[in-house]
Amino acid sequence: MAMWRAAARQLVDRALGSRAAHTSAGSKKIVGVFYKGWEYADKNPNFVGCVEGALGIRGWLESQGHQYIVTDDKEGPNCELEKHIEDMHVLITTPFHPAYVTAERIKKAKNLELLLTAGIGSDHIDLPAAAAAGLTVAEVTGSNTVSVAEDELLRILILLRNFLPGYQQVVQGEWNVAGIAHRAYDLEGKTVGTVGAGRIGRLLLQRLKPFNCNLLYHDRLQIDPELEKEIGAKFEEDLDAMLPKCDVIVINTPLTEKTRGMFNKERIAKMKKGVIVVNNARGAIMDTQAVADACSSGHIAGYGGDVWFPQPAPKDHPWRYMPNHAMTPHISGTTIDAQLRYAEGVRDMLDRYFKGEDFPVHNYIVKEGQLASQYQ
Repeated sequence: MAMWRAAARQLVDRALGSRAAHTSAGSKKIVGVFYKGWEYADKNPNFVGCVEGALGIRGWLESQGHQYIVTDDKEGPNCELEKHIEDMHVLITTPFHPAYVTAERIKKAKNLELLLTAGIGSDHIDLPAAAAAGLTVAEVTGSNTVSVAEDELLRILILLRNFLPGYQQVVQGEWNVAGIAHRAYDLEGKTVGTVGAGRIGRLLLQRLKPFNCNLLYHDRLQIDPELEKEIGAKFEEDLDAMLPKCDVIVINTPLTEKTRGMFNKERIAKMKKGVIVVNNARGAIMDTQAVADACSSGHIAGYGGDVWFPQPAPKDHPWRYMPNHAMTPHISGTTIDAQLRYAEGVRDMLDRYFKGEDFPVHNYIVKEGQLASQYQ
């Protein structure tokens, strides 16, 4: 904890130390939409990803004469975000509490120049509309890769070992070993396939190697042969041919028009009966009702993840009530460590924006009217 307090202090000190350098950029109005910290906001000085923490950049921005509005109120015509759309220059959003940046909102935003995602995944933005409007869209690529990959491994183990019923027994004062053991399995020897092998998918495969699994992956691009050999993963060009081979399937592909609803009733039926599915990518990649039905029938033995559609998930969302799930709110990529990384990344891109400098090339999602390849 002391290490991260020092990191936070260093972040603030570095930011404040450069406060005089960029006043020539002119005053900008910057709006951030984050989740509310509530009573937890002051429990950790490095909890910068919430409204109250404001990414730790308020002092730095205001010292340069910029206006910084932060809110969690993002829905409906009378929300706080709507009040600032017409004259804001920069909008910072997050996948964990997404402000849906529609074509309609983009049209209203006459001064808008830059859309930043504090984290990874900018599908809550209408990217073609942003490109058509000449906006720049960027995210902090790599900021929560470790966080999400670790969480995926956690959920695989929780579901395979049938952990949650055991926990619930303890909380409820019960003791029934058979009720847990009849469907608990080892990870070793299982076939695990990832749909998508970008930064998170590759790291998950690397984390899985010591478990002696049979590792498969499907992606539009094949991993570098040397890394593929090192990990021991096999490329599967045909997704539908890979699915019935897998005991565990992990979704690691971005949400695009091609992947929206990719896992419908028909594709789920191609999976092995009793499969474990983990999805920390995006909820809309799955057909919501098809997943719930497959869990109820037992075709999917366990479904885990932290992504829903929409977010926040409504109280009647069927995934809340389906059997054998390990669902949580969208948390995997917003650990304290990840927050510090994406807060630093946002600060760096704002600094470059004020100076008129380019961002790291891998951060761009939309630049000069062109979408990044993963969203095309």
